[in-house]
Amino acid sequence: MAKCFLTILLLVVSPFGMAQQWHTLAAMPQAVQEIYPAVHQGRIYVAGGLSDDLPLSEQQMTNLVQIYDPATNSWALGPALPEPRHHAYLVSVQEQLFLFGGFVVENGGRWSASSDVLLLDEQSHSWRKIASLPQPLTETTAAVLQGKVHLVSGRSPQGAENAQWRDQQDVNWHWIFDPQTLQVTEAAAVAEAFNSATAVALNAQFYLIGGRQVNGGNLAVLQRFDLTTGVWQALAPMPQAQGGLAAAVLDKQIWVFGGEYFNEGGGVYSQVWRYDPPTDSWQQQAYMPLPRHGLGAVSLNDAIYLIGGATAVGLKATSAVLEKFSR
Repeated sequence: MAKCFLTILLLVVSPFGMAQQWHTLAAMPQAVQEIYPAVHQGRIYVAGGLSDDLPLSEQQMTNLVQIYDPATNSWALGPALPEPRHHAYLVSVQEQLFLFGGFVVENGGRWSASSDVLLLDEQSHSWRKIASLPQPLTETTAAVLQGKVHLVSGRSPQGAENAQWRDQQDVNWHWIFDPQTLQVTEAAAVAEAFNSATAVALNAQFYLIGGRQVNGGNLAVLQRFDLTTGVWQALAPMPQAQGGLAAAVLDKQIWVFGGEYFNEGGGVYSQVWRYDPPTDSWQQQAYMPLPRHGLGAVSLNDAIYLIGGATAVGLKATSAVLEKFSR
């Protein structure tokens, strides 16, 4: 089911003094948003997601695993998840591909938070549950430090009910998953509880960026966790508070894309921000050709790939676009 498409190259001379290249690549077979993709063995994996292209009878969610091969600019379908799932986090670590949490259809709703840890069994071409998180966890962030997966912030059920979006509350948890022992340990929590942030690992440190609170709106915070000290440090905040955004590393700097806001009728952010760790400073670098929220971003082959998302706030205008951003 692989498909190939022509690549469209857009060379942008940025008003901020730097030229960027935006390549529009092969579109995904299925448009999805609220995804957390991963690079695994040189290819990009996207698991599950929400889409207004999907019928209400299927809860507008999918179990598809879509795999992009940059060598051929084509997509193929991989082993499907055991059930449709959205807001689930994919992480490749120690040559294995794991999926953490997310929302599934249970208890009479499609917003039932899961504690599942799934592993892609590449021998049998299937996913299997190999562990459970201490509590259900969704809309979290993740990054790999020294061969272990750090999961920070997100949402989890606030009581016995676990079926609807309103059943979930923000959390400030910081868990470390060991892919060898399949055990989860606690680490220093962040100061505030929030969800829908983004995160990257850079120089063996965990950077946690933006996000939002159920009752407080978007956040501009930037925090860094140092493995050596085990302490979180507040850094220069983003120039603009954003939730539902994505980030990736390019040229040893952090690049941040997209997100959504709900005030004044709501909308999607178009700015591209660059954070420079040595100077602890932010600068706008560009505008996205197609602004989106709920998108994924991964670093691969000296470029950043921006995947899916939605061009309008909420569960509508879901996109199948794949773009490559480089300098």
